[in-house]
This record gives sequence, structure tokens and C-alpha cells, in this order.
Amino acid sequence: MSINKSFLLELQHELGSTRKIIACVPTDKWGWKPHEKSMSLGDLSKHIVELIVWTEFITKQGELNFHTDYKPLEATSTDQLLQLIDAYEKRVVTAIESTTEEQWMENWALKAGDHTIMEMPKVGANRFIVNNHIYHHRGQLSVYLRLLDIPIPGMYGPSADDAK
Repeated sequence: MSINKSFLLELQHELGSTRKIIACVPTDKWGWKPHEKSMSLGDLSKHIVELIVWTEFITKQGELNFHTDYKPLEATSTDQLLQLIDAYEKRVVTAIESTTEEQWMENWALKAGDHTIMEMPKVGANRFIVNNHIYHHRGQLSVYLRLLDIPIPGMYGPSADDAK
């Protein structure tokens, strides 16, 4: 299986799961935090959604520098996030489909000014910085929602809430 086909299959399933959990986030609770050191519910939700489009950055650029290239996602509602997921899906599918196997093997770096946070082939960067990062934060988001007594949708089968 090609790298592109692998990423597209994963995107098809995982984006649906991301949509399901983001749809559960109540906009009126965006400022809620489980702990003072934690991200707010809204910031965590925005971060999950903004990570989706990072595949496009990885495939089209050699690096992303937080000091010069990064702008935090500006959204103020869950509805906006769901619209962005749909828009980002199209961009990411196009980015994946237009990337060759050779391009996936080119190095990509994540930087903060002159400091290189990490550098690896684009295929690995997409796996670790985008996909695994999203799954990690989706898990966090499910805990936030549980603490707010909001039913959790199943990601890989029914959740305890789905299986009533």
C-alpha cells in the first residue's frame, strides 16, 4: 500500500471520529478547564481542529516555525470548528494526493525561531506531529467531556454512552 493510500484511509476513518467528538463540545463551556494548568475546553478543541490542516503545511513546506509561520486558530464556536473540519478535509486530501513517495521522504522541521524542535522525514512528521497528536488530544477531550457529564461518542466501537 502506498503512503498516500495509507494516509487517506486513516483520514477517512479518523476525521469522522474527530467530527463526532468536536460536535459534542458545548460552545458555552469553551472557557472551562479541569485544572488551572490545563488548556480550556475551547482552546483544546481549536487545537485539535487546527492540527488537521498541518498535513498541508508538512507536504508543501520544508518547515514550520512557530515564531514566523504559526497563527493560532481563531474560532468562537463549535459550529465554526465543524465547518473548518469540512474545509480542512478537502485541503488535506488534495495535499496527500499531490505528494509523491519521494516527497514524503524529504525532511521537515518544526522550529521555534532558531531552535529546531524536531526534524524528520515528512511521512514521520505527518504521523507524529499531526495524526498521533490529534489522537492524543482527542483522548484528553473525552476526559474533559466526561468531567462535564457530556456523553462521549465511540471512536473505535461503541462507548459506554453508546452502549446504553
